[in-house]
Amino acid sequence: MNNYFLFFLFSILFSQSASTPADFWNEYTYEEKIAFINGAYGAVAKLKAHHKAEVKKQFLHDDNWIEPYYIERYYDIADEYLAEEIGYNLKIIALHIDAFYSNSDNFYIPVMEALRIVSLMQDGERRTANLRLLRSQQKYKK
Repeated sequence: MNNYFLFFLFSILFSQSASTPADFWNEYTYEEKIAFINGAYGAVAKLKAHHKAEVKKQFLHDDNWIEPYYIERYYDIADEYLAEEIGYNLKIIALHIDAFYSNSDNFYIPVMEALRIVSLMQDGERRTANLRLLRSQQKYKK
């Protein structure tokens, strides 16, 4: 798991060498794409677990504490990056990101945003995925 995390970290740090996010994604082998997605999933899951543990520690002695809305929203956003329906069949996610970048309208959308859109689509959240896609296409068009 540490190797995947390191690969994910280095991928983010050195991602500027490619001219577009689509180029960045397409430069990798199939195995490297799977490792990238696994690293992204691991990072999101670790951040979410760490945040939950810190919230639990902070409010352990307060019986009247109710979790604020923003914390639940944080978890909802983190979950958008993980395709629950697919589970850990990362090959399917990699293939869908390949298909995502085959559309020239998506070339400049960052890989993590592509992962979010693809994961939402895989979980049947088509309306949300399409809205995010349209917003991303507008935001990142050149």
